[in-house]
Amino acid sequence: MHPGGINLWPFTAVRRSMTAMAEPEIGTLIRRAMDTGDASVMREAFLRLIGGGHDSLSPEAEYELRHPDYVMEMPQSRERIRGRDAMRSMQEQFPAPPDITVRRVTGAATVWVLEGVNDYGGGELWNVVVILEFDEQGRILRDTRYYAKPFDPPAWRAGLVEQMGESSQ
Repeated sequence: MHPGGINLWPFTAVRRSMTAMAEPEIGTLIRRAMDTGDASVMREAFLRLIGGGHDSLSPEAEYELRHPDYVMEMPQSRERIRGRDAMRSMQEQFPAPPDITVRRVTGAATVWVLEGVNDYGGGELWNVVVILEFDEQGRILRDTRYYAKPFDPPAWRAGLVEQMGESSQ
C-alpha cells in the first residue's frame, strides 16, 4: 500500500478489530455528519467504510450499512448493481481492489461526495469521485462512481493554468 493509501474498491479491506469497537460506530458518524454538515466527521466515516486497518468495517457491518434497495452505478462502464446482496457478491469476486488516497470529502444532509485517487499498482492511477446518497437512518441508498485516467493537458493551456500535484486539494 502506498503512503496515505487506503483500500476503496469495492469497500472490502482488512476488517475491524475488537479494539476499534469503543470508537463511534460508522452509522453514528454518518448520522452526525448528516445532522451537522461536518465534512470532517463524514471523512472519518468514509475512511472506515473504505478501509484502513483496524478501523475497517466487517463484511456484516458493511452489508447492514447499505439499504436493502441499494443501487451502485458506474456510468462510464454503463454498469449497475441492484441490491446489497448483489453488491456483496460482486465484492466477494473482485480480484484485487486498488488503494485510494482521499483528497476531499464534501456534502450535506443525505448527499456526500468523496474525491480520491485509486492506485491499482504499477503506476496505474485513476481519479475517482464517489457520490453517496443516504436514507434518513444513514444507510447507503445510492452509490455512483466516476473514474478518470489522468492525462497531459494540451500545450495551448500552459500559460493559463497551474499544474496540480497528485495530492493537490
